[in-house]
Amino acid sequence: MKVLWITSVYPSTEQPGSGVFHETQVQALTQLGIDVTVICPVPRNPSIFQYFRKQYRLNKELPLVYERKGVTVYRPPYLALPGQLRWAQPDHRIAASVLETMSAYNLDFDLIHAHFAMPSGGAAKLVAAQKKLPWILTLHGSDVNVYPHYSKGAMKAFLQSVKSADGLLAVGSSLQKRAKEMTGRDSTVLPIGVDLSQFQPSKQSKLEVRNRLGLPLDKKMILFVGRLTEAKGVFELAQALEKVPDEVALVYVGDGPAKEKLHAHPEFNNRLFLSGQVENARVKDYLFTCDLFTLPSYTEGMPTVLIEALAMKVPAICTAVGGVPELFGEHRNLLIEPKSAAGLAERIQAYLSGNLDLQKIGQDLYSHIQKNYDASENAMLLKEKYIKTIGSKPLNG
Repeated sequence: MKVLWITSVYPSTEQPGSGVFHETQVQALTQLGIDVTVICPVPRNPSIFQYFRKQYRLNKELPLVYERKGVTVYRPPYLALPGQLRWAQPDHRIAASVLETMSAYNLDFDLIHAHFAMPSGGAAKLVAAQKKLPWILTLHGSDVNVYPHYSKGAMKAFLQSVKSADGLLAVGSSLQKRAKEMTGRDSTVLPIGVDLSQFQPSKQSKLEVRNRLGLPLDKKMILFVGRLTEAKGVFELAQALEKVPDEVALVYVGDGPAKEKLHAHPEFNNRLFLSGQVENARVKDYLFTCDLFTLPSYTEGMPTVLIEALAMKVPAICTAVGGVPELFGEHRNLLIEPKSAAGLAERIQAYLSGNLDLQKIGQDLYSHIQKNYDASENAMLLKEKYIKTIGSKPLNG
């Protein structure tokens, strides 16, 4: 079975943290004998925008094609305009880049699997129509909760993608419910999950791992892993640091536009540390050695890094957004409201006070993750979805 994945994010040597959740699922699918090829079009902005704004000069370093962990990844460029998801959907331009890649490399497939309703879903709709292929769409979060609400045009693009897919998946039940309210169409809940075998305690001690990573040895460590943006709550987290005892340090793992402002924080390199973006395989070292993990986002889908933290029984402080309450199950009362530095500081001190039975909470959440978020188990369900969608169509190869 040959499956084409169309997505806007996928890891590379240059950007190892981009779309690692996709790679987790692709690796699980290949273990089941599915031949997956990834086409991840790269936006190229007109030179006039590149001249004025540094952010529009990104992605030039990415190769056009590379192999990663046995999977071929194509990164064809397409013309992108600033703010295009608000007013000028790039569906046709992305679809053209995908079709050109398929033609240039003589690629053929049995099925298309698109990730995010927009822009990848819109492009997949066009490619599938031209190639007469069935296609399925996975909804991840921002493509339901954020992008469609930019404008009437964005909502129209979202509705067209969701309603035209041959199969529709959502990574969580809250996302499934929200998408149905918006479109009238139901979907199948299928989280990506994580490779649970990779998230086991280190054979080294916490101090040894901290020393190896260059982290503070004499403080309680709070960890954030993700893109450094305002919407991830990174500034509220930095403000919360100022409200907790000096024995607490904060470590950010990731990169993004908030980096410069965090670098200017008065506690930088004293109690606030920026470790940059790291390969997903190294994230577990940071999780193992921290005392608390936090994800104070304004909005989320089904955050993979939180699943990884809970799989390692790391106490987690998170906001009650997106699919996060599903991950916390019976302990969702521990979640806090977004955009509150005071709420973060209060919860951090409550976790560190010893008044909560963190061991029991951790075990409960660990059991929940083991049961529902195993990437290998969920990949088998996805394979069944592929087979059902393809139906009686003869397979290639």
